[in-house]
Amino acid sequence: MKKSLSLVLCTATAAAATLAMTSCKPSQPAASEPTAAPSATPAATAASPAPAASADASAPASPLGLKDPVAIVNGEPISLKELQDAFDTAVKSSGIDAASLSDAQKIEGYHQLLDELIVDKLIAKQAASVEVTQADVDAEVAKIKKQFPTEEDFNKQLAQVGQSPEKVAETIKKMLQQQRWVESQVADKVTVNPEDAQKFYNDNKQEFKEDASVKASHILIRVDENAPEDVVKQKQAEAAKIAALASKKGADFAALAKQYSEEPGAKESGGDLGFFTKDRMVPEFAEAAFSQKVGQVSQPVHTQFGWHVIKVTDTKEARVLPFDEVKNDLTNYLKRNKQREAVQNLIKELRDSAKVENNLPPAPAPETSVAPVAPIDAATAPTVDPAKAPGGINP
Repeated sequence: MKKSLSLVLCTATAAAATLAMTSCKPSQPAASEPTAAPSATPAATAASPAPAASADASAPASPLGLKDPVAIVNGEPISLKELQDAFDTAVKSSGIDAASLSDAQKIEGYHQLLDELIVDKLIAKQAASVEVTQADVDAEVAKIKKQFPTEEDFNKQLAQVGQSPEKVAETIKKMLQQQRWVESQVADKVTVNPEDAQKFYNDNKQEFKEDASVKASHILIRVDENAPEDVVKQKQAEAAKIAALASKKGADFAALAKQYSEEPGAKESGGDLGFFTKDRMVPEFAEAAFSQKVGQVSQPVHTQFGWHVIKVTDTKEARVLPFDEVKNDLTNYLKRNKQREAVQNLIKELRDSAKVENNLPPAPAPETSVAPVAPIDAATAPTVDPAKAPGGINP
C-alpha cells in the first residue's frame, strides 16, 4: 500500500510551526538507546522555505497542469513557485522519491501545503509589526542545534534539504512574530483554575494509575546474538564471577558496574537504571528484576543483549497518583488543550473573514486514514530520559 503523503510531509511554513504551541499532552517518552541520534524533524521544520515572491516570468513549468497563482488571499497571490518550493523541500526532507508518488498523492500534498501557506499569509499580515530581535532568533537557532550531536551534523541536515543558515534565520524570525501575535490573541482564553484541574482528575482517575515499579542496577556482559555456544558459556562464567563479587557483604555494586559493565554510560551511572515498570524492559530482564527482593543480587540473566547481573534497590507498589502530585502537570495539560482550541478558533475566524480563491484541482480522497505528523517545536520537543534506557535492555 502506498503511503499517504500527509504522513510524511514536513512542516513547511512559519504559520504551521506556530501551531506547534497547540500540541496535545505529550505521552511518556518511549525508552530507547541513550545514544540514539536526535530526530531530524526540528531542523527540517526550521529550515522550511520562506514565502517566495508572487507569480512572475520565472515561475516553474506547471506540474499536473496547476494554475499560477495557485491561490489568491485577500487579493494577494500565492505563486505556483512558492507552493512548488514548499513541496520540493517537504518531499526532500522526508526522504521520499517524488517520482514514486502518484498524481493523487501529489495533489493531496499540494492541498495540505497550500492550506498552510494560506494560514501563513493571513497570520503574517497580522503579525508583521511584532518586534523580534536578532538575539531572539539566535536563541531559537541554538535550541535547534542542540538537537544534533555537532554543528556539522546540523549543517549537513540543512544541506540535505537545500537550505542555508540565512533561510533558517529568516523563517525563525517570521515564526516568532507569528507565535507572539497568536499568543497575544489567545492569552485570556487559556486560564485553568484549580477547580478545573480537580474536576478533570476526579473524572479521569484511571488515567493516573501507575503500575508497580522497581529500582535496580545492573552489570552487562555483552554477547552477540549469533555467538557460538562456547562463547555464550564463557561470558556466562564471567558474569557469574562478577555476581559472586557483588553478593559479598559490603560490596560496592556501582563500583563493580563501572569496572566491568559493558553498557554504554555505565562508568557514569554505575549501572543505575532508576525506577521502571515491567513493560519497559525485555521479558527475561523484567521477570528477574520483579521477582527479586530489595538488596538481592541475581545470578546471571540471559537476554538478547548478553548476561546481566541485577541488583534491586527499591520498589513501588501500583497506585493512583494523588492529585497534589500531578496538579502542576495536569494544569499545564489543560492549558495546552485550551490554547490549541483557542488557536484553532482564531485561525477559523481569519479564514472565514478572508476572501480566498483556491485554484488547485479538487483533492482526492486520502489513500489511508493516517493523520499527518504533528509539527515539533525545538523549544518543547520531548526528550528521552537516558536513565530509563539502559544499554539495549528495552525491547
